[in-house]
Amino acid sequence: MDFAFSPDQLAIRDTIRELVQDKVVPRAAEIDQKLEYPKDIERLFAENGILGIPFPEEYGGVSGSSVSICMGVEEIAKGDATCSLLLAVQALGSYPILIAGSEEQKKRLCPPLAAGDQLASYALSEPNSGSDAAAMKTIARRYGDEYVLNGSKIFITGASEASVMVAFARTDPEAGARGISAFVLEREQSPWKVEKLEHKLGIRGSPTGYVVFEDVKVPAHNRLGDEGQGFKIALNVLDHSRPGIGAQALGIAEGAFDYALNYSKERQQFGQPIASFQGLQWMLADMATQIEAARHLVFFAAVKVDEAAADMTKYAAMAKLFASDMAMRVTTDAVQVLGGYGYINDYPVERMMRDAKITQIYEGTNQIQRVVIGRALLRE
Repeated sequence: MDFAFSPDQLAIRDTIRELVQDKVVPRAAEIDQKLEYPKDIERLFAENGILGIPFPEEYGGVSGSSVSICMGVEEIAKGDATCSLLLAVQALGSYPILIAGSEEQKKRLCPPLAAGDQLASYALSEPNSGSDAAAMKTIARRYGDEYVLNGSKIFITGASEASVMVAFARTDPEAGARGISAFVLEREQSPWKVEKLEHKLGIRGSPTGYVVFEDVKVPAHNRLGDEGQGFKIALNVLDHSRPGIGAQALGIAEGAFDYALNYSKERQQFGQPIASFQGLQWMLADMATQIEAARHLVFFAAVKVDEAAADMTKYAAMAKLFASDMAMRVTTDAVQVLGGYGYINDYPVERMMRDAKITQIYEGTNQIQRVVIGRALLRE
């Protein structure tokens, strides 16, 4: 497959790279230490069209390509994982609309999201249904031309900042996974309550909310697809979004590796740079090789998504699994390269190591990715 970026994609990448170096990297430590949502970076990304990357041009966007999304997320994550979630979650929260929405819904809902005037979020997990998403308890009952939602969702990225939330709820409590439907909640007419924001190990500037629905009214015209199609939509969305998490992990690892490599050239021990020692060279060689392998798998999966390939589920899971495990190894090794300095927050690699951990957990734990891959192999 051809992994070469088009001239338009290269132009987007160069813009993102410049913005990340000039604006994101200088803010990254402060965002992490203050647990501060980067509103300034959100506005910067909106003004430069970065939040429009997940959307096709006909809906006011820039691209709509998974390859472009992964490219953007990777570049931002090199500087700061928190800020990369601005793009990654805009894609995640908008995918249900792009995948399952009617033409009317896409034309109505997507342009403000593509312009960055609104942010999207995705509400699937619940306190007692994480990996077992089909066990959700949130209920949606229909009364005439509207549904009323009651229940709760947990670990919802951007819940406090989003204007649009795609939520999944049971319309038929007795039908298992086939009784779940998907709804677009617009905050002004279908307000949700964020009861608390979580305090986290990493991605500390990204608000992760516990969301409660108390008699939240949603117009029937904001249901995505037919009743009972919600679980299928949710799984399809994750197939589309998992390469993006692989790209985030890839970017985090690249950022940590670049810092460790440059440090090893400058740090003197025993009268010479530590990069001159074979043991450390082997560490760097392993890190670089793992990053390169992950890059190829992530973009291979992204091409599969763009082509709607029959085996994209398997490759999306592989990309997320391999890249996130790789990021955890590489960032841990980057801390080791810096020794004691790697363990203090004066240096960015400890933040990158903390940020890397979540990529093994969200959008399907890596244990679930192995289940997905195993089932795909058996079907083949």
